[in-house]
Amino acid sequence: MGEQSKLSLRHCCLILFSVLTISSTTAFDYGDALMKSLLYFESQRSGRLPYNQRVTWRDHSGLTDGLEQGVDLVGGYYDAGDHVKFGLPMAFTVTMLSWSVIEYRDQIADAGELEHALEAIKWGTDYFIKAHTSPNVLWAEVGDGDTDHYCWQRPEDMTTSRQAYKIDEKNPGSDLAGETAAAMAAASIVFKKTNPHYSHLLLHHAQELFEFGDKYRGKYDGSIGVVKSYYASVSGFMDELLWAALWLHEATDKEDYYLKYVINKAHCFGGIGWAISEFSWDVKYAGVQVLASMLLEKAKHEHEGHVLKQYRSKAEYYLCSCLNKNNATSDNVERTPGGLLYIRQWNNMQYVSTATFLLTVYSDFLRNSNQHLRCPTGTIDPEEILSFAKSQVDYILGSNPMNMSYLVGYGSKYPIRVHHRGASIVSYRENKGFIGCTQGYDNWYSRVEPNPNVLVGALVGGPDCRDNFMDQRENYMQTEACTYNTAPLVGVFARLLQLEENLEVELVASY
Repeated sequence: MGEQSKLSLRHCCLILFSVLTISSTTAFDYGDALMKSLLYFESQRSGRLPYNQRVTWRDHSGLTDGLEQGVDLVGGYYDAGDHVKFGLPMAFTVTMLSWSVIEYRDQIADAGELEHALEAIKWGTDYFIKAHTSPNVLWAEVGDGDTDHYCWQRPEDMTTSRQAYKIDEKNPGSDLAGETAAAMAAASIVFKKTNPHYSHLLLHHAQELFEFGDKYRGKYDGSIGVVKSYYASVSGFMDELLWAALWLHEATDKEDYYLKYVINKAHCFGGIGWAISEFSWDVKYAGVQVLASMLLEKAKHEHEGHVLKQYRSKAEYYLCSCLNKNNATSDNVERTPGGLLYIRQWNNMQYVSTATFLLTVYSDFLRNSNQHLRCPTGTIDPEEILSFAKSQVDYILGSNPMNMSYLVGYGSKYPIRVHHRGASIVSYRENKGFIGCTQGYDNWYSRVEPNPNVLVGALVGGPDCRDNFMDQRENYMQTEACTYNTAPLVGVFARLLQLEENLEVELVASY
C-alpha cells in the first residue's frame, strides 16, 4: 500500500473514530432505554408469573383476585407503587403501548424488543378479556386504595382487601368501557398478522364494550365511589367514547360507522370544542384530535373534511402549546428553567411522556405527507418538532440540572428510593418470611438506604417547577412511578434510536 493510501485510510479512520466518539458522548443510548422501559412492565405484573419472567425479584401475587365475586380476575398490572388494579389507567397504558407498536413496530423489532412489547400488551389484554365477563359487565377494579395505602408490604404478602368492583347496565362507566375498548381495538391491530385469532377476539370485545359504554352512559366514578380519591374521571366519558370510536375505525379497516360517530359527535362530545394542553389517562382529547387530524387527507366528502379540519385545528393548538408557539403565554405549556414541560406538581412526567409521544408521531405524519405544523407564531417543520421531542427525552435520561436520569436503572445516577412497596422491601425470592401490613412501614418505608430492588425502566414523577428533585421514598409526588408514565416512551425510544442510527450512517457516508 502506498504512503498516500495509508494516509488516506488513517484520515478516514480518524474521522470515523471522531464521529463515533462525538455520537457516544453527546447522544443517549435509546436502545438501552427501550429495553429497560419494557422490563418495567414485568415488575408491575400481578398474577402467576411466567417461566420467562426477567424481573427475578418478583413472584406470584393476587392469585385469588375475583374469588369472592366468583370470577377469575387473576393477572393484569398494578398501576404504580401500590397493589390496586385500577382499570382506567391500566387500559390507557395498554392503549399507549399498542399505539407505540402500531407506529414503530419495525424500529422496535430492529432493536430486538418486539416480543417483549407484545408480551407487555398481551399481559394487559388477557386480563381485560377475563374482566369483560358479559357484553354489559366489566370488572373495573380489584382492591381499594384506602385499605391498600394503609399497608406497606410486598405484593406476594398482600393481606389487604381484594374486593372487586364492576360496571354494568345499572352502574355505568362509559369512560372505563371506552378506554378498555380503545385498548383492545388498538391491540387487535398489533396482533392482526401474527395472531389473527387473538386479534379477532380482542376486536369482538372492543366492539361490545364500545356499544355498552355508548348505550348506558355515565361516569365510572359515579358508580364506583372508592375510585374517586385515586382515579376520578374529571374529563367525563365523552373523550373516551370518541377515542374508542377512532381506534375501532382503525381496527375494522376503516368501517364507516365508527368514523361517522366521531364526525357526528364531534361538537356535542367536545372533540372540536376543547383546546387542551394535556394528554393523560383521564383526558384523551389531544389524542383524539391528533388521530382524527391524520384522517383528513382521506376524507370522503365535504362535511367530513370540514369536521376533521376542526379536529386538526385543536390538535395543532395542543402541539403548538407544547412547542411554545401559541400567541398568549397562557396558551402555552409552562417549562422549567431546564426546559422540561411542566403541567402540575404531582407526577408531572406522565404529561411529558404523552406530549413527547404525540409530538413524535405527528412530526412523522407531517414529514411523510410533506406538510408543516401551522402555529400562531409561524410554521414549524417536522424536524423541529422531533428535535423538541428529543430534548424532552434527553432531559428525562439525564440532560437536566440535576444530572440525573428519571428513568430508573438508566445511566449512572437515577432515583434509588422509589416510592414502591415491592422494590423497597427485600425480595420474596430472597426472604419468604412474611412481612405484615404495618411491619413494612416500621422496618422498610423510612429507611434512608437505597431500595433493595431496582425498579428498572420506571419513569418517576420527576422534578418540580424549578428542576429540583428530592429522592425520598415518602416524596410520592416525585418518586412514585406509574405504568402510563413509561408506556408512551416505548415508541419514542424506538424512533429516536432509528434517528440516531440514521444520523451516524449519514455522517460516516459523508466522509
